[in-house]
Amino acid sequence: MGFLQSLGTYVSLLSLCSSGVADPFNGTKPQSYGMLFFPAFDSIDVFGPLEILQFLGYMHKIDVAFIAETLDPVSSLPLTENKFNSHTHTSLTPTHTIHTAPELDVLIVVGGPGMRSNSLNATIQFIKEKTPKVKQLITVCTGSGLAARSGVLDGKKATTHKTSWPGIIKFGPNTTWLPDKRWVEDDSGSPPIWSSSGVSSGMDLMLHFVETYYTLENATWIGKMMEYVRHTDPNDDPFAINGTTLLRV
Repeated sequence: MGFLQSLGTYVSLLSLCSSGVADPFNGTKPQSYGMLFFPAFDSIDVFGPLEILQFLGYMHKIDVAFIAETLDPVSSLPLTENKFNSHTHTSLTPTHTIHTAPELDVLIVVGGPGMRSNSLNATIQFIKEKTPKVKQLITVCTGSGLAARSGVLDGKKATTHKTSWPGIIKFGPNTTWLPDKRWVEDDSGSPPIWSSSGVSSGMDLMLHFVETYYTLENATWIGKMMEYVRHTDPNDDPFAINGTTLLRV
């Protein structure tokens, strides 16, 4: 069965499916997403969740804004970590700046080596000011460190990339960092804040987000179309830090 035929069959069955989960979006599903990135972002932090949203867009109205400090193309190239002068990186062209970003249901803050830059004050201020205005905040990988720098993780539970653990958690001294979680959902305040561990775990978080706020059937179908075997338990993290032992790669 081809992709379009499979999609048509699936969509025709949606009326029979129900998630059984209370809808926190006042009778609507989240529609407007903003993906915030910066120089030297991590590619999978962007394209993993984005692939899921693209498939979700076949079944629901979904809009994604790509947000950066300017409209100039933003490269994933980490200048200080490219000693072999490799040409393997990509660039993204923003659709909005931090000054023109639209109203959002969900703000996604990605990670990458560039999040440690001292030149991201405007981006950090955007996170601080935008978070109270959205309905959900999601951080992927070391994006939680950038969110922590803005103060929005103060008093919250979160996780981050395990191999970057010591360098990231220092940005959030008032955050409860959980070293054994693949992702964390903190719904103690408004908005709820989701954070994933490193890189590919952002896809597990995003699929669980789809299951929670759309339907399990949506999440299962997307995983099948991606041929991705998801982790469904946030406590099942093969990269968990046990005690003081840190994984090194």
